[in-house]
Amino acid sequence: MNLSEILTCAFKHEASDVHLVSDHPPMMRVNTVITPMDYPVLTAKSIEDALKEMISAEQMKTYEEHRDVDFSYEVLDFCRYRVNAHRQRNEVALALRAIKTEVPQLEQLNLPEVISRLTYLPRGLVLVTGDTGSGKTTTLASMIQSMNERYRKHIITLEDPIEYVLTSNKCLIEQRELGQDMSSFTSGLKHVLRQDPDIILVGEMRDLETTALALSAAETGHLVLSTLHTVNASQSVERIVDMYPSGQQNQIRSMLANTLQAVVSQTLFSRIDRPGMVPAVEVLLCTPGVRNIIREGRTFEIPNVIDTNRQLGMVSLDGSIAEIYFNGLISREDAIAQAAYPDKLERQLAA
Repeated sequence: MNLSEILTCAFKHEASDVHLVSDHPPMMRVNTVITPMDYPVLTAKSIEDALKEMISAEQMKTYEEHRDVDFSYEVLDFCRYRVNAHRQRNEVALALRAIKTEVPQLEQLNLPEVISRLTYLPRGLVLVTGDTGSGKTTTLASMIQSMNERYRKHIITLEDPIEYVLTSNKCLIEQRELGQDMSSFTSGLKHVLRQDPDIILVGEMRDLETTALALSAAETGHLVLSTLHTVNASQSVERIVDMYPSGQQNQIRSMLANTLQAVVSQTLFSRIDRPGMVPAVEVLLCTPGVRNIIREGRTFEIPNVIDTNRQLGMVSLDGSIAEIYFNGLISREDAIAQAAYPDKLERQLAA
């Protein structure tokens, strides 16, 4: 198996993912559809050889111990992949997510204009949420790049693994990778405040300790960007609060109300006007009213607040879906299938 040839072919087809599984040909995902590639069926030995070609000794040790490991891999300086090596039926398998080497401008991502305004925030917590593959990493990288072109600040990213490679422009950018430059997100966050950052990117707030440290960093005057695997703003707030023991939740609601600046929740759709993907985006901005709602545990009111504050730049998921549908970018079936309130959106699309 020629790994570089397979990945180069996938890159030319603009595949988002490549899967290498024994007893199957290489498979690629193009515009959400899994398609077999025109290569021979893979053997377990050929996949093991490919893994050894990509992985470091330390990463191999992690894989052998845990049967799973994540790392990044660059192909001939034109494309990077986020790789997961795992076991299936007691044989190695690889899942590779393509990461474009050039960070796109925010204006190229079909995001609401309000996202650009978030890059002017001096401090606080900004969350970009969504399912795996919803474009969170690309949005955050584009936000960082926008600030990099404007400010003279110190940006530190904590990632698992590093995906987009960011080049310092006006800002000084340091990128730290889990397992290579730090032992854990918790360890990285504990020490990051001693490294004089202005802006901190945390790849994911995946546990209580990481979340607590990220909130503390935002509370002490830093701008903190991070992600959650949640589908909307109200669920994002509840996810953070639910990480804490019940006796601490009122305190955390108050802390979150003081530090949270915005929640951006993304869902990707296949375009029907041309090949490609387009995001539907929910945006919650933390106005004084929203802060009171979070502080008092009334997160069920957040969808209504978003609907009634569109003039401020807030957007509901279904409102965003309706907009891209009426612009002729997505199908009616896809729009209704991924709506928060399918029956209500169906009536709106029929009007």
